[in-house]
Amino acid sequence: MSLSGALSNALSGLTATARNSSVVASNISNAMTEGYARRTLETSARSSGTWGGVQIGGVVRHVDQGLVADRRDANASMQQAQAQTVFFRRMEDLLGTPEDGTSLSGRLTTLESSLIAAASRPDLTERLTTVLYAAQDVAKSIKDIGDGIQAIRQDADTEIATAVTRMNDLLQEVRSLNEGINRARLTGGNSAPLEDHRQAALDELSNYVPIIEVARDNGQVALFTLGGAILLDGNSAVEFGFSRTTTITANMTQGAGLLSGLTINGVDIDTADDRSPVAGGRLAALFAVRDELAEEAQARIDSVARDLVERFQDPTLDTTLLAGDAGLFTDNAAAFTAANEVGLASRLAVNAAVDPDQGGATWRLRDGINATVQGPVSDATLLQDTLAALNEKRTPASGPFTTSGISAPNLASSIMSLTGTERNLSEQSLAFATTREGELKSRLLSDGVDTDEEMQRLLLIEQTYAANARLVQTVEDLLDILMRI
Repeated sequence: MSLSGALSNALSGLTATARNSSVVASNISNAMTEGYARRTLETSARSSGTWGGVQIGGVVRHVDQGLVADRRDANASMQQAQAQTVFFRRMEDLLGTPEDGTSLSGRLTTLESSLIAAASRPDLTERLTTVLYAAQDVAKSIKDIGDGIQAIRQDADTEIATAVTRMNDLLQEVRSLNEGINRARLTGGNSAPLEDHRQAALDELSNYVPIIEVARDNGQVALFTLGGAILLDGNSAVEFGFSRTTTITANMTQGAGLLSGLTINGVDIDTADDRSPVAGGRLAALFAVRDELAEEAQARIDSVARDLVERFQDPTLDTTLLAGDAGLFTDNAAAFTAANEVGLASRLAVNAAVDPDQGGATWRLRDGINATVQGPVSDATLLQDTLAALNEKRTPASGPFTTSGISAPNLASSIMSLTGTERNLSEQSLAFATTREGELKSRLLSDGVDTDEEMQRLLLIEQTYAANARLVQTVEDLLDILMRI
């Protein structure tokens, strides 16, 4: 081999080791950077020409795509479970717990106790006033629950709008990164940083909807949902559509056309079915909260409100009432009709006839809602009958409750128990999903940069660089000898 050939080999070795040291330094500095993939420098023996040497093939990014896909799927499941768990926790906060005196069942128990006390001394105005306050607390508690459910739906609707905007931004970002990676590959540049950025964008996108990543030419990717919808292929990314609703009330549903659904490129898609194109992530869970879980919770509390109203607007209970008259509890000051059950909880109120602040009188609790004059102050018949009506075992006219008879306090306890069970089950699902996602994340991190291994590689690179530098020095010395001849 000529001196020129030896020098060429040594210089190519210096170039390769310098580039390799840069790659290793990048690995070490990003060892704790989430989403960063370990790099290695791809080299091969130079086959062109007659001198040989080393040839740099490029920077190779090491990622277990199967593990990445599993982690994204687990993350989507965790986000879905988290959204549902937050809903059930908020519902339990609205309803309260059995040991809480301000819970729904606690308020009804207080009403029961106040009726017992008033029936024992119907002549005492303060005891009748206590019954009024207890009844108002019950009505307010149910109204707050109804209003709280609509607030939950409103929050879900707002978050859906935010999620859709972010998803569209991420899809455009991935499309742009695809182009950058393709351009870098074609021009011999380093596409690894762009691929890291794209992986981070896809990881965030998987929070909202489970995705399938399919490799295309020159490092580009196509994206599909598990439900089969094409999100990105080539230079075309779909656009999700959604219109946020400013105010949501109980009667507003997507089925009635009063709430926005989801569109892909202007085409309506089903968000409720398990086979939905967006099933399995946070986006689908938010639609489920707004359109299914919250509506079911509304139906339950409306059923409780209806049961309470119907117990006390019966003319056989209060003989001063006529058919169609409102009883102790009213539908926004009017008598309740079955056709107006939706949203009743938010309209529930105590009859103004028994409230001195609204021109009524508490003695009507003892003598009758429509009584025009006071009766005997010692007559506790109506108070006793009201207490009996509260505890009467009757079958709720609506709602997912038992078909056997149940009292008003026990009906409230039933809805609280049902919500508590659902919250417990959702937390179990969330715990499983979180553990699975955490385990896959740990495996992904362990497959990343090992700083000990990188330091060993750096020592080897240092030795290789020194050897190539020594060879350059030797060639220089030999050339100096030749020049002195």
